Amino acid sequence: MNKKVLSASEGGQVLLGKEISVNRLGFGAMRLTGEGIWGPPKDRTGALAVLRRAVELGVQFIDTADSYGPNVSEELIAEALSPYPAGVVIATKSGWNRPGPNQWTHDATPEHLRKAVEGSLKRLRLDRIDVYQLHIPDPIVSFDLSVEALAQLREEGKIRNVALSNVTQEHIERARKIVPIVSVQNRYSFADREWDYVVDYCESTRIAFIPWFPLAAGRIAGEILHQIAEAHHASPTQVALAWLLWRSPIMLPIPGTSSIEHLEQNVGAATLHLSEDECEKLSGVPELAGSR
Repeated sequence: MNKKVLSASEGGQVLLGKEISVNRLGFGAMRLTGEGIWGPPKDRTGALAVLRRAVELGVQFIDTADSYGPNVSEELIAEALSPYPAGVVIATKSGWNRPGPNQWTHDATPEHLRKAVEGSLKRLRLDRIDVYQLHIPDPIVSFDLSVEALAQLREEGKIRNVALSNVTQEHIERARKIVPIVSVQNRYSFADREWDYVVDYCESTRIAFIPWFPLAAGRIAGEILHQIAEAHHASPTQVALAWLLWRSPIMLPIPGTSSIEHLEQNVGAATLHLSEDECEKLSGVPELAGSR
């Protein structure tokens, strides 16, 4: 029997707009910072090694934000990977200020977004950012103005594609009237399906959906997850990731970790092919079925 290849490419690919295609298992770089998503990591060498190993394993989509650190995550990515290998896409975002550890304050004014894009370009050592996301709508700033600012930066060639995060379907529809939207990043996992309708909308409009916190699977239906995991000699988290890949062809999970061991385990989910029956059983868990 041939040994399974440990590669993110085993999960297939997803389009980001009309020009970019990436392997459908990415990496979230938030956890590479210090405690409280603040300051440098305790093990800088280890953080750089995780990023390099991710790319070795076929990860082509790395998600970050200027608020992770702040700035630290972007700086680590550039140090580890620049000049970037062909096919690797760095997606970043802005819309938050960081006054301290575990503290987040809104700022999606056009002035702040422009300054944030300029800063990310320098830290990431890029001439243009392939995917740039509005991190979250600002309750005291016009959503349309925020999106228009990113559209203008796209026109200037500083952003290749505009994307959204933490939004409703209404937000997406409004944004699409201003500029093409290539991806949406909302909290979503096997155990948290509040945004099911947004996943369905994204699938119908061919917008990639990036679930953040994709491994929040342990609180609900643990028994079924463990049963299927044991049958496949896999971990429950691998089953949860495999279910996400099954859930929709536009799904692009970005599990994050500061451990190479966990990274390799997560990438292993791309080789885990659940049966249709197993996926239907997972989808029909009583606690969750009503959200589909």
